[in-house]
Amino acid sequence: MRAVETDAVLLERWRTGCREAGSVLIERYFAVLHRFFRSKVNGESGDLVQQTFLACMEARNRYDGQSSFKAYVLGIARNQLFTHYGRQRRHPLAAEASSVRDLATSPSGALARHQDEQLLSDALRRVPLEAQLVLELTFWEGLDGNELARVLDVPLNTAYSRLRRAKSALRAVLATLSPDRVQLEQLLERACSLNDVPVAALAHDR
Repeated sequence: MRAVETDAVLLERWRTGCREAGSVLIERYFAVLHRFFRSKVNGESGDLVQQTFLACMEARNRYDGQSSFKAYVLGIARNQLFTHYGRQRRHPLAAEASSVRDLATSPSGALARHQDEQLLSDALRRVPLEAQLVLELTFWEGLDGNELARVLDVPLNTAYSRLRRAKSALRAVLATLSPDRVQLEQLLERACSLNDVPVAALAHDR
């Protein structure tokens, strides 16, 4: 039985011209990228996934191995998303201020399995896009601080600062959508449980 090759080994083989290795990497991260885009665009996630993999292939020799390949791929996906919105709006995207809801998208409701998840999904679409990215990358994709910094292309301290602001923004939005204190705490707990993040980490800034 053939051992499962690491991302680094597959990438090195891809760099030397092995298309099979590239196909394995693409298959390995397809679901991650689909999940990344589906909550932020309407009906165009497939195109953006393909564009991300194309950009990844073109830039594969620039990956330096200082972060996980997953963080590298998601960093490219973030750039593709901003480029997508920039083309739609014909001016640079202010991701720290504009939310998906402001950008007039209608993301898939695939994550909204019941009312609480619908509220959580709606809340994420109402926070600034950059905050949504930070929260999803942390809670759903399980990126650590260094990986998050790599995706955002910022220093580690800046990444942690953006995460704190994003948590605060999500809590504020959830409070407007769910005045019920008990339901609010349940929503926060659900957000954290998506990736086993302690509730206290979301409930309070540090």
